[in-house]
Amino acid sequence: MSSAPLFVALAEVELHLPGARSLKEKRAEVRSLVERLRPRLAVLVIECDHQDLHQRAGLAVTALATEGEIARRTVEQALAHVHDTFDGVVLDERVSVLQVR
Repeated sequence: MSSAPLFVALAEVELHLPGARSLKEKRAEVRSLVERLRPRLAVLVIECDHQDLHQRAGLAVTALATEGEIARRTVEQALAHVHDTFDGVVLDERVSVLQVR
């Protein structure tokens, strides 16, 4: 096993979906966003909060890299894509980077 450093960047983003009138509509919008992010940026995206609310969603976006700045830039690019393409409102976002080895 290599001893190269490994970094994980995590972006947490809170979304408001004012047009969603049901959980089904919300899930369709969130799924569409996730499916656009994953292949474009090679990130892992999961809905991690507010699963039971039809107008709110909490997403976690993660990226791995051997340099912390590269991992951070990747999740920041994902956040920029959310801002550019998401029809709802971004309420909050946080980015953190952790060296795991």
